[in-house]
Amino acid sequence: MSGVGRHSHSARALLGDELPRHGHTEEDLATALYRDFGTPLMAFALKLTGNDRHWAEDVVQETLIRAWRNAEKLDRSPDMLRAWLYTVARRIVIDGRRSRKARPQEVEEPDANSVGVPDESDRTLSAMVVYDALRVLSDDQREAIMQTYLRDRTVNDVAETLGVPPGTVKSRLYHAVRALRRALRDRG
Repeated sequence: MSGVGRHSHSARALLGDELPRHGHTEEDLATALYRDFGTPLMAFALKLTGNDRHWAEDVVQETLIRAWRNAEKLDRSPDMLRAWLYTVARRIVIDGRRSRKARPQEVEEPDANSVGVPDESDRTLSAMVVYDALRVLSDDQREAIMQTYLRDRTVNDVAETLGVPPGTVKSRLYHAVRALRRALRDRG
């Protein structure tokens, strides 16, 4: 009786010929099978499924359902019952692997409304928001931003073009960036 639960007599009794006369319900049978064979069967199913717990639980459940359905045909000895359960579990796993290989992996079809089509709408919208925010700047701040960030010029080049010291350009940029952040934050 090694490997079989210590209560194997209860499952054997429920599986016996006198099942209807003793008033045992189908629920009693399922409970006894699970109590007596559930833990070792789960360990066995985990090995078979590569430690996939969800799959192993499904295997145990299906095995015990098949035992319940075939109760009148089963050999009542604990070793034979255990062998039958393990064989059924093994076959369920094999069938599961075969069906996974035979059927292509399911993937969801992309929603036609969410397909990424390259367009310039996001860039255009961003440009409009920034352009609108630039209007809150003074003329000097706006010019410093335009020259450095949009025309990609250095502070020294901008200072020379505008005829102001580089420190002045840096100060205008600093205050302009802060004002832009506030304006953009206010617009959401």
